[in-house]
Amino acid sequence: MAYDAGVAQRVREAMQDIAGVVERKMFGGLAFMVYGNMCVGVVREELMVRVGPEQYEYVLNLPYARKMDFTGKPLKGFIYVAAPGFSSDTDLIKWIETGYAFVRTLPKK
Repeated sequence: MAYDAGVAQRVREAMQDIAGVVERKMFGGLAFMVYGNMCVGVVREELMVRVGPEQYEYVLNLPYARKMDFTGKPLKGFIYVAAPGFSSDTDLIKWIETGYAFVRTLPKK
């Protein structure tokens, strides 16, 4: 699997001021880790967001969001967002903030 380099660049630029961000190839795409915890990523042309278990059901009801079913079995707490759901920079930042809000609650690795 590959990832859309343009989407990855947009995420990279949006996260440039967040401390502890490291890029890592993961899930067949590119993940953006914050102090060792996966926050968001890019798989093909979709955004992958770690929303956590508490926000999971709520977020799945938002437009363009769906379960992350990387292995055929949904990974609870992680979602995919289709490209139209983050076509604007405002929408992209909102999704990144959603992932970052959850990851900030986790211990650093």
